[in-house]
Amino acid sequence: MKLPGCAEHVTLSRRGLLGAAALTGLAGAGVSTQLAWADPGYSGDTLVVLSLHGGFDGLSAIAPIGDPGYYAARPTIALPKSQVIAGDGTFGLHPALAPLLPLWKAGDLAAVHAVGQPNPTRSHFAAMEAMENAAPGSSIRSGWLDRMLGGTGATGPLAGASIGAAMPARLLAGPVPAVSMAAIDKFKLAGDSAKRPMAEALRRMYADAPAPLAGPALAAGRTLAGTASIPAAGGTAYPDTDLGAALRDVARLIKAKVGLVTAAVDSGDWDMHDSLGTAVKGQRMHDNLTDLSLALAAFAADLGPAAMNSVTLLTVSEFGRRVRENASRGADHGHGNAMLLLGGGIRGGKVYADWPGLSPAALVAGDLAATTDYRSVIGEILQKRCGFGTLSEVFPGVKPSAFGLAAART
Repeated sequence: MKLPGCAEHVTLSRRGLLGAAALTGLAGAGVSTQLAWADPGYSGDTLVVLSLHGGFDGLSAIAPIGDPGYYAARPTIALPKSQVIAGDGTFGLHPALAPLLPLWKAGDLAAVHAVGQPNPTRSHFAAMEAMENAAPGSSIRSGWLDRMLGGTGATGPLAGASIGAAMPARLLAGPVPAVSMAAIDKFKLAGDSAKRPMAEALRRMYADAPAPLAGPALAAGRTLAGTASIPAAGGTAYPDTDLGAALRDVARLIKAKVGLVTAAVDSGDWDMHDSLGTAVKGQRMHDNLTDLSLALAAFAADLGPAAMNSVTLLTVSEFGRRVRENASRGADHGHGNAMLLLGGGIRGGKVYADWPGLSPAALVAGDLAATTDYRSVIGEILQKRCGFGTLSEVFPGVKPSAFGLAAART
């Protein structure tokens, strides 16, 4: 996979899914989704992790309009104070996020700024690997979402799945079973057809086999049966994008009450070394943020307030962009970034930050300093919304953030 705008190539190895009974689907360009169901006993929020791969520019999306260093470093691409929405004198939202303004005003959407990884790197591959593993300095090789699922008791055949990618992301790498699908309606066994009923053949072949051998094949059949019962999409209008299609499927699973614990959606094209542009239609950042905000707004509208009370969606990205714009009206790989959080339990309508400032002396090698570990933000959600007491099994050595950005689930 080549990330747009970079010479760096990323090669991902394929992980076996459900043993020999691999489940496959047609990958959607630019977006991959992973889904996971747990045992019915789980009573926490459905956690939706939206990875904005390529290096999301949090300084454009959540502009630090009260910091003079911002305007000094970005003379042509900084957001004018007159154009931001939901401005509070310190921060303001990019105008392309206008579809999310009702959620912001209702207190269901928040942002956390100056977040990042503890060991920053400007390599896409290394940063993505570290972000999805989330256990630097340890011998742990599983993905943090796999560890989170294990902590909820999600061990059934529908504990985890990848949608839209032939190669599952490292987020779900680990012992919890996983399946792969392009989309709910395209989910089938590889090679299956009316003339070649693979699922039935597997059931018969392994009917009397020992459990270690029969487990993957029988799990495949149960997975197929579970997805076949999910109702069709409702009438909510999503944008005609890969991200819109992915979030529509996540909403279908939540509404079907199949025990969904977590969904991870990947959305790329955030690597804007050039033509990041100004805040007008036709510029790359503006148009990408428009697509993002329309998809998120549709997702919230599709679920409605009642269902959103048990859902938390958060965004992550492997790194941010450099503070100073480059000669191509873009920004190169940086460090500190911003996260968005959406859900009924979020204390929204504000930007949370331990803001370090953008004066030259405050920067770290030209980058926004990351004063908050992204894992601590997720950790606060895991404790307050997903029922975790300790984070040691998911994020070793990490303490949850103390922002108070979410209400404790009762």
